[in-house]
Amino acid sequence: MNANLTERVERVATDDRHGASWLAREAVEAVAEAIELGEDPLPLARELVRARPAMGAIAGALGRVIAAGRSPEQMADEARALVEARERAAKAIAVLLSPYIEGVVMTHSASATVKEALLHTPPDRVICTSSEPGGEGRELVEELRGAGLTADLVDDPDAEHAVGTVNLLLIGADTVFRDGSLVNKVGTAGLAQAAKKAGLPVIVACEVIKLTPAEARDPGEERFDLTDPKYIDHYVTEEGAYAPDEIGSLIDRTPFLRDGYELLADESG
Repeated sequence: MNANLTERVERVATDDRHGASWLAREAVEAVAEAIELGEDPLPLARELVRARPAMGAIAGALGRVIAAGRSPEQMADEARALVEARERAAKAIAVLLSPYIEGVVMTHSASATVKEALLHTPPDRVICTSSEPGGEGRELVEELRGAGLTADLVDDPDAEHAVGTVNLLLIGADTVFRDGSLVNKVGTAGLAQAAKKAGLPVIVACEVIKLTPAEARDPGEERFDLTDPKYIDHYVTEEGAYAPDEIGSLIDRTPFLRDGYELLADESG
């Protein structure tokens, strides 16, 4: 494999600062570079998927590129279109989330999609968990304050208690399985359970590329956990809002998710 591509795989494999959407873009750009270099993009795509099994967005994005056509030109065109579509998807989700955002909103980790929604419809206050390991919630608080929002930080051990004082738990996604189970930053499952116990809505902001036709499984990385769909009210995607038990139908209506998954799963385990 070309040295630049090897470096790209390593960067995706070891990154602990960015979310699934950012990593998916990195993976797509790596595959686009492989195509430009005249290399077969499929082995690289499979290696990128294996590098971060908890990041369903990587498989979803690369599956869309690989399934786009039989020629390198078609796949390269799809890669460029997907990178451009990522920003449009986040903006569409922000608009669709607007009716749900009011009062005090809590978020966990540092989803770029959630941030877009909070900037589009600023609530009265945002509470960010510190989100260890990594502590990306600390940076998110500063970014939101810099944009003029009222934002406070809560340490992870206090987050499940604090969630009972807010109006909405709004979180991002790394992977969403066919049954509506969610893989996200470790601590998400406990927060979602605490929110439901307190009678609060739990909403997930999620691009369609993060959906996978696979059955739910342990994420395989200590930095992530699995949240049961019974603790989630809605997934808001660029295609609209869906209850967890509707995710399977959305996947069935999105051929590239199924076709791409089958192509990448041949050797991705």
